[in-house]
Amino acid sequence: MSRSAPTGFRSRLRHFARNNDAVSAVEFAIVLPFVLLMYIGSVELADGLAIQFKVTQAARTVTDLTTQYVSLDSGTVTTILAASSSIVAPYPATNMTVTVSEVTTDSGGHGTVTWSCSLRGTPRTANQSFTLPAALQTANVSLILGEVTYPYAPQLGFVITGTVNMRESTYFYPRLSNQVAGPTSASAPVSCN
Repeated sequence: MSRSAPTGFRSRLRHFARNNDAVSAVEFAIVLPFVLLMYIGSVELADGLAIQFKVTQAARTVTDLTTQYVSLDSGTVTTILAASSSIVAPYPATNMTVTVSEVTTDSGGHGTVTWSCSLRGTPRTANQSFTLPAALQTANVSLILGEVTYPYAPQLGFVITGTVNMRESTYFYPRLSNQVAGPTSASAPVSCN
């Protein structure tokens, strides 16, 4: 009897090793969570990259449009800032903040905010000191600064990352004159300083 017990155990072990259905099911159960995590992660990453691209495009477009004027009135600046909503579509723009400002430098290259307008945000304070990047610290010039902030909340990864604030800022020189005269006031939701 002692010989039949190990033989029976061995035959069951051989039978289990030959049964490919069970092995495949176990492998599938082990690999499935990792494959799903990679798939969902790649979808979230692609979505985040698409929004970051749109935020960059919005900042560049708002800044570029502003440089094409000699002076801005309230209606024009509202239209320019509102154009950013079309750029980020199909993503919602309800929480996106868009600010356009003019920064003028003195003879030492130190920047000062001349005027600023913002959509759903707080504009920069006029006559406020502003530090430009080293490459733009040129004497006696004016630059248009466009800034966009987009609070991106991943659909599935929100628990892990929370809201990610995507930001972009860009500088352009005025095209038609040395400076762009800013609006003295604007109506809601745009505010100007």
